[in-house]
Amino acid sequence: MQRPEAWPRPHLAVGAAAVQAGGPAPPAGAGEPTGPRLQEPSLYTIKAVFILDNDGHRLLAKYYDDTFPSMKEQMAFEKNVFNKTSRTDSEIAFLGGMTIVYKSSIDLFLYVVGSSHENELMLMSVLTCLFESLVHVLRKNVEKHWLLENMDGAFLVLDEIVDGGVILESDPQQVIQKVNFRADDSNLTEQSVAQASKYPTERNEAAWQFSHPKEVLQSAKEQIKWSLLK
Repeated sequence: MQRPEAWPRPHLAVGAAAVQAGGPAPPAGAGEPTGPRLQEPSLYTIKAVFILDNDGHRLLAKYYDDTFPSMKEQMAFEKNVFNKTSRTDSEIAFLGGMTIVYKSSIDLFLYVVGSSHENELMLMSVLTCLFESLVHVLRKNVEKHWLLENMDGAFLVLDEIVDGGVILESDPQQVIQKVNFRADDSNLTEQSVAQASKYPTERNEAAWQFSHPKEVLQSAKEQIKWSLLK
């Protein structure tokens, strides 16, 4: 019985041959996924947090990546952000491929900056936590004068909320508890240092007496003799 003829195997260069022959070319990237690629999730969601006064001058700022590596670039960016946001009632702005949420209070402007694909609600939660924590630290006086008077506390608050661009906490009550705990530890350390340096003379004298018993005994005898002569 005659065997049926086998189907011819396609040549690897059939696409190029088809193009040369004037036929349609096979689709490019066949088998590869099409459409926009999804951004890989990352914990490093915050690019910067800064507070400006009502003239656009920096009062507090922290940058968490190298998007603006120099002070000059940071100041220029803050100026652009202030010019874009200081006269609007919105809470979200998009500038230079970044998402910016902000809030004003008397003579302060608070900003949280993330990348263009960041969730605005997440950035807003950081901003709200920062503001409400400052309300507590500044005793409801969220304005320039009191911020400058309590700058250490403001930095403690920010460090408890964001670390290296990673959001640590978004609950202002938890932030305040941690800030108070750190402040208590700092006060205890300062008190310990003060107590350790308060009586150096007495400690040195006690050590000298312990290492010179004969001299101490002789001094005691002389004191007794003088008391008897009186």
